[in-house]
Amino acid sequence: MARPPSRRPGYNRKAQYSLFVSYVVAVTGAAVGLLLVAVAIFDPTGFAAIRTATSEISRPASLGLRNMVSGISSLDEVLTAYWRAGSQNIALRRQVEADHNRIIEAKAISQENLRLKKLLKLVDEDESSLLTARLISSSSSSPRRFARLNAGRWQGVRTGMPVRASEGLIGRIHSITPNTAEVLLLTDNSNIVPIRRATDSVPAISTGLGDGTLEIRSLAAGRNPFSPGDILVTSGVGGIYQPNIPVAVVVRIAGEIAYGVPLANPSKVDAVVVERSFEEAVTRNEPAAAEITPGPVTNATVQ
Repeated sequence: MARPPSRRPGYNRKAQYSLFVSYVVAVTGAAVGLLLVAVAIFDPTGFAAIRTATSEISRPASLGLRNMVSGISSLDEVLTAYWRAGSQNIALRRQVEADHNRIIEAKAISQENLRLKKLLKLVDEDESSLLTARLISSSSSSPRRFARLNAGRWQGVRTGMPVRASEGLIGRIHSITPNTAEVLLLTDNSNIVPIRRATDSVPAISTGLGDGTLEIRSLAAGRNPFSPGDILVTSGVGGIYQPNIPVAVVVRIAGEIAYGVPLANPSKVDAVVVERSFEEAVTRNEPAAAEITPGPVTNATVQ
């Protein structure tokens, strides 16, 4: 069995100084510990002050050690995130695209709800409305401009009834079947609508051109009174369309003729209102006239 090494430093000065310093540190630590124990027993207030001062002095070192420990403990998470950055980026892009599609759908639903609310308000305020229905198709390239309505004879629709949306006039019923009806649009070249300018009631006639625009001719003699931006509404003349229904806006002037576009686009309109003709609505709401019975005729003498 080998002899254990001697703990004596011998003649090595460095070893002697190291051993001496270790003894001094041990004795000093023991003395400080005993002193702190004595202070804690005999002077608790002073010991509390010493503890507070020690906490303040050691605060920067504790904070630095804490940050170092946190950084080391999260090193694996940082490395994992760096390793998975590509797949996470792809997943986030897909999520952004999905959220973008949901936002578009939400905006579309909001616009649809707003249009339907306007339509319901129109039905509530207007007693001439017959029913609400949906446009299921509309012509875009044929020379005749028609739209198909998913309501017909069995729902009370009749030929000649006006059709309008919340944005304005669409046209009038042209032909009907038991459950569908064809709507003659404003832009058809056989559809003539009496109109007026909304600001000063200048009368005019609107005729479709078959290309999505309207030809507007003033009934007043002289130069063309219209200008781009004028809003045109129905005048009520003829007994078909009720007055003050928005029809079109003027976009161009060519001599005595003005050209406009309808305010209600059938390709963008979903729900519409079928109304009774203006003459029928007035007749239905007109109170019965009281019969006047003539009294007896007497002769009077003028003095």
